[in-house]
Amino acid sequence: MKTLHLDIEYDFSFALFGVVSSCRDYKMAWSLNRLLGLNLTRRQDLCYELSDRQKMLISHFEHTDDHSTVRLFRNKALGTPTVKKPFMLPDIKDYDYILQITGALQQYLNPQELISRLQNLTLIQYTKQFDPLTLKYKEHLLF
Repeated sequence: MKTLHLDIEYDFSFALFGVVSSCRDYKMAWSLNRLLGLNLTRRQDLCYELSDRQKMLISHFEHTDDHSTVRLFRNKALGTPTVKKPFMLPDIKDYDYILQITGALQQYLNPQELISRLQNLTLIQYTKQFDPLTLKYKEHLLF
């Protein structure tokens, strides 16, 4: 019997930023809305089913318009799961939030200018841009 293989190439053409901040997720979304003129609204929590029937819930905010999408994720899972690595992206577990920008807004905002504007917010301690292709768990960012 002939075996067929399915080769899928995922699109990782988005800007990805890690943000260190101890503030609550709704306050972070509100601050980004004011700073960038967005309308980040809370969406249903993302649920990742891991081995051993464990589930991990991730807080998620999203802004979508005709040309771009901006997502804000809390990197650490909600509650106190018994998972060894309770992070959406364990590669960058030192970052509290993940900001994903896709579409026209990605080309409009210069990454260095965006980092500078984000670090001017008093509630943000540190921001760094990441290349999604270098992350081990980059598939967690695909929807």
